[in-house]
Amino acid sequence: MTAFLGYERSWLEQHNGIHTAQEISHQPRLWRALATILEQSYNQLSAFIDPLLAREDLRIILTGAGTSAFVGDAAAPFIQAGLRFQVESIPTTDLVSNPEQYLDPSRPTLLVSYARSGNSPESVAAVALADQLVEDCYHLFLTCNGDGELSRYAENAKNACCLLMPEGSNDKSFAMTSSFSCMLMSTLTLLGGGTPQQWQHQINATATLCEAKIEQWQASIKSLATLPYQRLVVLGSGGFAGLAREASLKSLELSAGKVMTTFDSSLGFRHGPKFSINEQALVIQLLSSDSYTRQYDLDLFHEIRRDNQTLAHVAISEFAMSESDVFELGQLGLGDQWLCFPFILFCQMLAFEKSLQLGLGPDNPCPTGEVNRVVQGVTIYPFNYSF
Repeated sequence: MTAFLGYERSWLEQHNGIHTAQEISHQPRLWRALATILEQSYNQLSAFIDPLLAREDLRIILTGAGTSAFVGDAAAPFIQAGLRFQVESIPTTDLVSNPEQYLDPSRPTLLVSYARSGNSPESVAAVALADQLVEDCYHLFLTCNGDGELSRYAENAKNACCLLMPEGSNDKSFAMTSSFSCMLMSTLTLLGGGTPQQWQHQINATATLCEAKIEQWQASIKSLATLPYQRLVVLGSGGFAGLAREASLKSLELSAGKVMTTFDSSLGFRHGPKFSINEQALVIQLLSSDSYTRQYDLDLFHEIRRDNQTLAHVAISEFAMSESDVFELGQLGLGDQWLCFPFILFCQMLAFEKSLQLGLGPDNPCPTGEVNRVVQGVTIYPFNYSF
C-alpha cells in the first residue's frame, strides 16, 4: 500500500486528507521537475526579464492574494538584497481596493503575479488595473494552471510572460502547499541571479534534505500535534517573517480556526504581540543561519525559554544547538533563502497533523462553505480615477 506522511492511502481517503498529504509529500519531486522547467525555459525567460532588470528605475511588485501574496512576503527581502533596487510585496487585495495608493503611473513596473488557479477575481483585476494606470507595465505570471485567466492573458500580450509550475502543483486540497513552495522557488531562482546549473544544485540539495526530513519528522510532529495548544505563534526575521505568515495561515486554515495563529519578526514580537503567549500557546521559531541576524533570533529564543510561559516552544535551525526541542537540519550551506523550504515543510506537516487530531478533514476543513478554495463573493468595480 502507498503511504503519505505515515498514513496509508485508504485511511487518508476515508479521513478526507489524501490530497493534502500527497501535495505536502510530493514537493521535493516537483522542485526537481521545476529545475528542469527552469533550464528549458531559461532563454525565453531571460529574454523577457534581463532587459527589465537592466533598467535602474524599474520597480518590482510581487503580488497575489492570501497564500499567493505570502510568496511575495517571503521572497521580497531576499530578492531586494540581491538586486539592490526597489522590490515590494503588495497583495492584489490592496492593489484592487486602493490602486492609486500603490501604483505609480510614471514608474516602469514589473508586476510579478502569483496564482494557483489564475482565476481569483483580485488577481485578474490587479493586472487590468496595472495596465490601465501604469504607462510602462510588464507582467511575469507564476501560476499553476495553464487554463487559468492569467495564463491565457500572457498568450496574447506582448508585455507579459508566463511560467507554469510543474504538473501536480495546482493543489486539489483546500490549502496551498506545493503551489506555494514552487512559486517561491521560482522567484528565488529567476530574480535571485545565478545560472541554471547553480539552480540545479541548489534545488536538488534542498529536495534531498526535505525528502529525508519528511521521514525523520513524522513521529515528532505527530507528538507535537497532540498537545492541546489553542494558539500558534510563528516567528522569523527578514524573509522568514513573511514565511511565518504563511506558516501561521496553514494552521489557521487546516484547523478551521480552532487554532488561532499569529506571526511576527524576532525583534518586532516584543513590541506588544508577545502578549499572545500563554499556557495554551505553541511557539515556533525559524532561526536564521546569518551570523548577524541569528543573534537577534537567539536572544528571543532564550528569553522565551526563561519566561517559561508557553505550552511548548520549538525552533528549527540549520546549525546544531544544545537546547531541547530544536529541529536541526544539518548544514545545507546555501543561504537563508533555501531554508524557506524545510521550514515551511515542517509547518505544513504540523498543520496537517493538527487538523487530523482535531477530527477535521484537511482536504476541506470547511465543508459548510463559508471559506472556499478559490475565493467567492468578490465584486470587482470599475476604476475611473485619474492621477
